[in-house]
Amino acid sequence: MSDSRASALRFVLFASGVTAIGGFLFGYDTAVINGANSYIKELWDLKPAWEGTATASMLLGCIPGAMFAGFLSDRFGRKRLLFLCAILYAVSGVLSAFPPTAGWFLAVRFLGGLGIGASSMVCPVYIAEIAPEEWRGRLGTLFQLAIVVGIFLTLFVNMLVHGLGDEAWNTAIGWRWMLGLEAVPAVAFLFLLFAVPESPRWLAQQGREAEAEEVLRRAGGAEHAQRQMGEIRAALAEEVGRFSELLTGPFRRPLLIAVLLMAFSQLCGINAIIYYSTRIFAAAGAGKEVGAAELKAAAFTSTVWIGLVNLAFTLVAIGLIDRAGRRPLLILGSAVQTAALAMVGWMYHTHPNGFSPEEAFWLLVCVVTFTAAFAMSTGPIGWLLCSEIFPNRVRGRAMSVAAMTVWITDYIVTWSFPKLNDEWVGPAGTFWIYGGVSLLALLFVLAAVPETKGRTLEEIERSWTHY
Repeated sequence: MSDSRASALRFVLFASGVTAIGGFLFGYDTAVINGANSYIKELWDLKPAWEGTATASMLLGCIPGAMFAGFLSDRFGRKRLLFLCAILYAVSGVLSAFPPTAGWFLAVRFLGGLGIGASSMVCPVYIAEIAPEEWRGRLGTLFQLAIVVGIFLTLFVNMLVHGLGDEAWNTAIGWRWMLGLEAVPAVAFLFLLFAVPESPRWLAQQGREAEAEEVLRRAGGAEHAQRQMGEIRAALAEEVGRFSELLTGPFRRPLLIAVLLMAFSQLCGINAIIYYSTRIFAAAGAGKEVGAAELKAAAFTSTVWIGLVNLAFTLVAIGLIDRAGRRPLLILGSAVQTAALAMVGWMYHTHPNGFSPEEAFWLLVCVVTFTAAFAMSTGPIGWLLCSEIFPNRVRGRAMSVAAMTVWITDYIVTWSFPKLNDEWVGPAGTFWIYGGVSLLALLFVLAAVPETKGRTLEEIERSWTHY
């Protein structure tokens, strides 16, 4: 690799890596409640509906965060919005550790949700807009990789904090450390953002073409910058930048793909696992017939395995996505998800009174298989595809719709899981519902999702006019 090529790669990796810290904080905030929710439930004696509300309170903030992030990022820039997200993460992490009441806890988790919702929209967009097309797939999955690294490390931190004291200490103190530690990476994110440039496509949209070309030159060299600027100018000349284009013109198809793909990514139940796996494994026995405290410790350990597998198979996706393509990985992953979830439902159906140690092990294997399939397909590719398929001048607002879809459906899953599992259809029916969603996702990908690897954003945009 030439020196100029290596320099460009370092520049893009740094900018994308810093931006992906938003994904890390996304993952931290998403997973930290897994360890804290059982103690919060005990502290305030929450019923299933209120347990779901407390766990999902962050998601209520994600919805408006994602809804307004597109407009704000199109108006003020991707970088400025990332600064705001970092501040929201830090403030929420500190305040959620010391809530005097359940209502206070819901409010500050909502505040953190605003940051998650906004970053879930702007981080993938920024990476897609700065990365050359030959690196965009792998760099685009950095966001999902950062999410799962955040999830894994948070589950690991939860386990370590849990081991520092007994159940009484964890109910009074331990869960506060789990939540409060988020402020450390949030402050690091805030300071690193000063060294990151603004998105070149946003700069071009504001008429700051010299700055945009300089960023593109640093990202891929002079020839890359000239070629990209030509395509950006042509695309901007053809666009009027109205959101209505997505509803009435040829871009209705990518909007439908984005909305359904992101809805399927949540309704398959992945965050029922991420938020409630400690609860699930404790209820199942987690492979041990022991006292309550030991049972919960074993459940925390099993949950760490979920995080580790999630991380490992996201790395598999990064290695394959620009070679195998987006569509084949989605097809394979959705098929395996369907089979694994069907098996989890069958195990619960045939063992209504609990699991022996050996049976609990196979339950863990099935849940891990589902997580692995999601991590190498639907998880990273959903965000990546949505950041690729929209026109430049409305990409921010269109991604807001996609991100908002994620958070609405995530909230539905998170709030409803305790009710489904405990009161409505039981664990077998719950996982069969999630398996049915994965089957629908497979059929949808086969019928409607195109391949985007190796194409510039402007080429993808033009392709929709041929449908």
